[in-house]
Amino acid sequence: MTLAASSIFAATAAEPRARDLGVPFEGSPGTLNAITDVAGVSVGQVTLVEDLADGNKVRTGVTAILPRGRGSFDTPVFGGWFALNGNGEMTGTAWLEESGQLEGPVMLTNTHSVGVVRDAVIAERVRAGGADASGYWWSLPVVAETWDGHLNDINGFHVKPEHAAQALSDAKDGPVAEGNVGGGTGMVCHEFKCGIGTASRRVAAEGQGYTVGALVQANYGVRDTLRIAGVPVGQHLREDRVYTDLALAVAGEQPGGDTGSIIVVIATDAPLLPHQLKRLAKRAGMGLARMGSYAGNGSGDIFIAFSTANAAAAAGAAVNQAQFVGNDHLDTLFEATVQATEEAIVNAMVAARDMRGEDGHYAKALPHAELVKLLKRYGRYERSR
Repeated sequence: MTLAASSIFAATAAEPRARDLGVPFEGSPGTLNAITDVAGVSVGQVTLVEDLADGNKVRTGVTAILPRGRGSFDTPVFGGWFALNGNGEMTGTAWLEESGQLEGPVMLTNTHSVGVVRDAVIAERVRAGGADASGYWWSLPVVAETWDGHLNDINGFHVKPEHAAQALSDAKDGPVAEGNVGGGTGMVCHEFKCGIGTASRRVAAEGQGYTVGALVQANYGVRDTLRIAGVPVGQHLREDRVYTDLALAVAGEQPGGDTGSIIVVIATDAPLLPHQLKRLAKRAGMGLARMGSYAGNGSGDIFIAFSTANAAAAAGAAVNQAQFVGNDHLDTLFEATVQATEEAIVNAMVAARDMRGEDGHYAKALPHAELVKLLKRYGRYERSR
């Protein structure tokens, strides 16, 4: 089994991102234009790609997002979540909704590996020493999924506990690998190869500077509706459609509609309360809509948001004090969430590469040259700065 961790991919910084191709975006990105621009947030990824002797194809992996880094498992963050369409899974959300706190990492993987990753997170917590002297007795980890069964032997259960453990161990700040990596290894969106993408925004609210970061595992949508920077890309780039190609009908298969899913993780250092973070999570859906998604019946569009502020208030004292941005001053954070989500998805598409997988299925990557031509044709090309 081939393991490729985030540290390997981080060295390939020459890979183009959406802005490098001239895609125009609103707002001011952080230094890395990544979720790790939010201080303390770290990301680890394990990528599994192998052609097995029995003919099956492994195209999957695990992505770990640690709100306070590897050394702060036991310090919760305030959080909230939202399901735009619930044909998907994110474990641990009942307690997140009830308590308003996220304890531990957010893990991303494929649909049939949620259980093993969840159990592995608990095992790592126990191994790390637990929450008190008696050991670690209780945990409800947050693990989310999208379906990679088009390219991956999803019923081969190739994600193992050691892969989740490695993703946690490898988590770090700095650049984040995108495209065919981690939990996004086998994912497809708008019928192009897709996967992991990230972006960030710097904003000001009442004289204070804050960062909002987004990380997506994108596996949603059909070609026709795809829009990038307002350009109807899906109406022009018609070749190699994975699900809706009429050639499928000739083979006796029914062309499909909008299936798949997307997980969006929003991080911020702005001091926000849980109900405000739920409001932030909802705005991720508006970034998704800019891409042309309509959150179809078969799609699992689930979002989670957390704030790294107020560490002392979340530490478990009997009486706590927390700062928070007033509701009347949230608009810049809402806008930043929409912008970062949109750009993270485009970054995932731009970074992805062609992939052939299970049963000879394939997914072609978004052709960069054709995208640039369309941006210029519609007057949306922005020369790299």
